[in-house]
Amino acid sequence: MSPFPLWGSERPQSAADRSEAPVTGTRTYGYTNTLDAEHYARALRADIRTGLTSTPKSTAPTWFYDARGSELFEEITQLKEYPLWRAELGLFVLHARDIAERTGARSLVELGSGSSTKTKLILEALGPAGLHYVPVDVSEDALHQAGAHLVQEYPQLTLHALRADFTAPLTLPEPPVGAPRLIAFIGSTLGNFRRSVRVPFLREIRSLMRPEDFLLIGADLVKDTQEMIAAYDDCEGVTAQFNKNLLYVLNRELDADFEPDAFEHRAVWNDAEQHIEMRLRSLTEQRVSVRQLGLTVHFDRGEEWITERSAKFTTDGLRSELTAAGLQTDQVWADSEAGFAVTLATAHRAGPRIVRR
Repeated sequence: MSPFPLWGSERPQSAADRSEAPVTGTRTYGYTNTLDAEHYARALRADIRTGLTSTPKSTAPTWFYDARGSELFEEITQLKEYPLWRAELGLFVLHARDIAERTGARSLVELGSGSSTKTKLILEALGPAGLHYVPVDVSEDALHQAGAHLVQEYPQLTLHALRADFTAPLTLPEPPVGAPRLIAFIGSTLGNFRRSVRVPFLREIRSLMRPEDFLLIGADLVKDTQEMIAAYDDCEGVTAQFNKNLLYVLNRELDADFEPDAFEHRAVWNDAEQHIEMRLRSLTEQRVSVRQLGLTVHFDRGEEWITERSAKFTTDGLRSELTAAGLQTDQVWADSEAGFAVTLATAHRAGPRIVRR
């Protein structure tokens, strides 16, 4: 589970969309907005219309994340059944300095506003003095909140927030001249992409990279099936609440009349696709109105609606996908016990090393 970007298109930037204002001293905060005010609503309507009229029904996990959904996700990251957040954090605690030394990066681009805890570990390892940091996210609030905290904590950090859909073509702010850039895509968010989409997406990232740049990816690894399922179906029922929160979001945003108690949460391992599916199973035959879409949706008793896919990887499998995208694996840091890996890739180097905890 991780926040999934919105699919959509960019629009030309106006002068009002671009700002770069010094805060105090050497501190600089810049902001560029590439998305219009209707981007979220338009993407929501398109995805729900397509997803609820497909067989099987399937929608993007983006829509979990209103304020309540974000709170529930924070709870999920602390559950004993869900070790991936802590595993990735532990890898950064151990190896952030290694990442800094191998990359020599003076510009950090983070796709997704991410965890401030993990971001700080990377920033501190790189050395925030004179560092250029570019968080990329669809959420204006998330960008400004994270930015405000970071520029206060790191006075010499130059921060340029970019509000954009990073699944669409991106134009990144120019880094300092001659500065290697590290593009971070952590939290196993890559796993929310279907297999057919991952390599084209990675090719787009590759197109942004100069020879001296690096890509850092966090990936949840394949492990025991029951262990993987438990991470998405915890005994406290927090993930079930998180999944059902989608229904409250659709009721509010699209004037729908979903009855949350008429659905139950399910987590299933799809071995053929190598991913976990979170599903909502209809407990009865029912019809649901989604009034803003002029849509009536029929559910059979027992019908299951896929609300999230979360792919699991092997280190060799991820390396193969990176290679297909024109990237070379430079090094892999793996937590064998928790089944999580952080991979560093470049556009020009080969000879991968694997470091296991």
